[in-house]
Amino acid sequence: MRDVAPSVLFCLMIGAATSYTSSASAEDIYSTLEQGGNSTEKDLIRRAQRARDAGRWTEAHAAYKAALEAADPPSSTEKERAEIAGELGLCELELRKYRDAAEHLAWSLDQRNILPLQLQLRFEAGQRKAAPHVATLYLSVDPPDAEVLIDGKPISAPARTYRLFLDPGQHMVRARLAGHEEAFASFDAQAGKPTTISLQVPRAAAPGAPAKETSMRSSAPGAQASSSVEPSSTASKLRIAGAVVAGATMAAGGGLLIWSAYTEDELHDRATALRGADKDASRCAGSNAPRACSELRDLQEKRDLLKTAGWVTLASGGAIGALTLVSLLVDRTSSSSDGVRVVPTVSGQRMGLMMAGVW
Repeated sequence: MRDVAPSVLFCLMIGAATSYTSSASAEDIYSTLEQGGNSTEKDLIRRAQRARDAGRWTEAHAAYKAALEAADPPSSTEKERAEIAGELGLCELELRKYRDAAEHLAWSLDQRNILPLQLQLRFEAGQRKAAPHVATLYLSVDPPDAEVLIDGKPISAPARTYRLFLDPGQHMVRARLAGHEEAFASFDAQAGKPTTISLQVPRAAAPGAPAKETSMRSSAPGAQASSSVEPSSTASKLRIAGAVVAGATMAAGGGLLIWSAYTEDELHDRATALRGADKDASRCAGSNAPRACSELRDLQEKRDLLKTAGWVTLASGGAIGALTLVSLLVDRTSSSSDGVRVVPTVSGQRMGLMMAGVW
């Protein structure tokens, strides 16, 4: 019995030490959060950890967000801010704020080389859960110092390339810079799918000089871009109307000529039938000509009328089209007040260009 007591006591000591070591290793993950930073930041982190462990995600989210705002560079390290951002992202994931979660987790994992392995694994798992619910935009801008706005809201400091997380749906990205024309693109962001857009921000044209077009390339379904927009004039509207009238008139003339050809065929068939029924074809010239001869004359007049109307209509359409073209050429060589708006459209079903303005 005396041998059993020391053995039991030794086992209890080993178990307590093991439990203490396990608890300590779990807490080591967050050691830098509690050691660094100012007192306000540490208090917020402790409050956030208690709320997180109790499953009070709204409270934990508010505390981690306040801690991240309080963790300014002079009072905290990059590692501390990365850990706080990752924990904030996990809270946002629980609250189904997927876009914010993806943004904070991605920002944290950009510093993964300074994060403990346990946190890397947790944050990567959270990022995989958020990814199917958000759209990712890979944006490049030239020049890189242009200001970028998404849906009218400016984003981070200017850069050449961006990785942005967006809620699914229609969005507008704009880039602007003093002394340059504004470039923009609208696109349909789809959950779980990347969108790639490249914006060129050209220099503004000098007064009286033609404006350069803004170029944009997109590899995403549903993406759209537009060149710099200039106001349309009455002349451009008249040209567009002239082109429409010319096209419609020429189409009508072609239709009349086709109708005339069908009438010619019918006339030939009836004349052939009449000769077959009456060997004396000259009877159509006499006073006692059969009724079929009268029908042939009516059909012949109809053919001649359709043919004349068709050629006149076709010639009128050609004249209107020629005048419209001459007006366009004259305007191109004498004025630059009107512009062309070119809108490339790309979707899952089609690809093409849409042009508006002076053409």
